[in-house]
Amino acid sequence: MSRIPTVAGSFYEADPAKLRKSVGKLMPRKRAKIEAKLLIVPHAGYVYSGYVAGTVFANVKIPETVVLLGPNHHGVGAPLAVSTEDWETPLGQVPLAKDLATALVKKSTLFAPDNLGHEQEHSLEVQLPFLQMLQPQLNIVPISVSQLPLPQCRQAGLELAKVIKKLAKPVLMIASTDMTHYEPRNQASEKDQLALGDMLSLDPAALYRTVLTKRISMCGVMPVTIALFAALALGAELADLLCCTDSGYVSGDTERVVGYAGLIVR
Repeated sequence: MSRIPTVAGSFYEADPAKLRKSVGKLMPRKRAKIEAKLLIVPHAGYVYSGYVAGTVFANVKIPETVVLLGPNHHGVGAPLAVSTEDWETPLGQVPLAKDLATALVKKSTLFAPDNLGHEQEHSLEVQLPFLQMLQPQLNIVPISVSQLPLPQCRQAGLELAKVIKKLAKPVLMIASTDMTHYEPRNQASEKDQLALGDMLSLDPAALYRTVLTKRISMCGVMPVTIALFAALALGAELADLLCCTDSGYVSGDTERVVGYAGLIVR
């Protein structure tokens, strides 16, 4: 069984040739690429946030194995739902990294095999065409994340890092999030700068608390928090903000923007 795409033709092109062309345009050509432990990228339609995601992906060496963590917008399935299926996009099939997925579920008390949380979710699907273009041998572990308390986010990050450490191959983590939703640009920017400050400081606990106490509608705070805990356990020392924008630059509406940011953690 394969997980079929749910937002092809809406968030991105459904025609393979058109999709390759559009993704290629969204990724600036970079000769020297860096190795990273974690990427933080948005997941809106490509017309809005594709350039932010593409800029991040274009700057990084993409290994064969990638762990994707994204928010569960629909609230169904396990709180930490690990896909057990291969995935498909218009560019072809992406196999599940079964060794990593199996080890994660076996060694963890939090991660659970579950496909329901992925059925209608777009936050991970939209990343795949970029990755497919950059890594022909791509295999993935998709994880859909629901609301979790901070201690469980920390535990999940440490468990993920422990499993990755035991693999005899490089693994890249990708956390998917959009920033503030549907607020005036100035207000959204102020809130997003608070969250970005915590991310750039590599402080997942502070990020979690900032988003909750300041009422920042950052949909992927849980996956980003988990991924940052994992990245720190894997030796991350630096975070770089490559791109930051909002939907208003495309739509023209600056009274109800959605923020987008792209970061590399290494």
